[in-house]
Amino acid sequence: MDIVNKIKELKKKHNAIILAHTYQRAEVQDIADFVGDSLELSLRARDNSADLIVFCGVRFMAETAKIISPNKKVLLTEVAAGCPMAEMISADELRELKAKYPTYKVVTYVNSTAEVKALSDICCTSSNAVRVVSSIPQEQGVIFVPDTNLGSYVQRTLKRDNMVVWQGHCYVHSQIMEEDVLALKKLHPNAIVLAHPECSEHVLKHANHVLSTSGMIKKVEEIKAEEFIVITEQGILHPLNKKYPNKKFYSIDRALCLNMKKTTVESVLNSLELMRYSIEVPRDVMESAKRAVFNMLELK
Repeated sequence: MDIVNKIKELKKKHNAIILAHTYQRAEVQDIADFVGDSLELSLRARDNSADLIVFCGVRFMAETAKIISPNKKVLLTEVAAGCPMAEMISADELRELKAKYPTYKVVTYVNSTAEVKALSDICCTSSNAVRVVSSIPQEQGVIFVPDTNLGSYVQRTLKRDNMVVWQGHCYVHSQIMEEDVLALKKLHPNAIVLAHPECSEHVLKHANHVLSTSGMIKKVEEIKAEEFIVITEQGILHPLNKKYPNKKFYSIDRALCLNMKKTTVESVLNSLELMRYSIEVPRDVMESAKRAVFNMLELK
């Protein structure tokens, strides 16, 4: 029996669902039951009838799935798949920030640890960050953690002066330079530029549309253009090329998340065969974090 059929057999045996982020390897995306961005994966983790969630992503994503579905078993296919941005703010650092701004609401990007989510009022993803912050009254101060680029994008979009934005970042998006985008635009002058809000302001100012990964995939369908410059992690090229084989997509070669690429098809099989690596979140942390995550999901 080949590896893909073994996975299918074990999925059926354990009543499992495989969720994969858009930045995963192409072959991992192809064996998943659902591929999406952080918001879509959160919704799918909540809305399924499986007993077991096998998560192809990084640790904070699997933790979020466990927070949303505490009665399900959640496995992270690669235990070493972390997110450097999520580690850029600790629970203690957020406590100190909250003490400094005691009346401010805390909006936390899902790219964060469960302990940080537990200290937050509401979570957000790149696809709904503007909507989440705009749901908070304009006069109310906001602490936004941990991504400075996403937080600053939201602040500029909503013209909110009363936002404190933490200085974390995604190393993949932060290493994309303005000159990278200009070089691609010079090579492909007719291409529409789609950029992820984790990129810097210098990059985003050259974008026709600033979108999450799922937003980019949907936007390509809406626009009649045949060429697109896609400024985000390379994994998005696989679903774009599958869905739109007659369109051309250009990206920045070095935009690769090494943590996302740790997961392989063999990782998924090992996870199902050995029931490894189970994600556990302390009950008190889970209850507090669940409130922040569900406050986000209620906004859709």
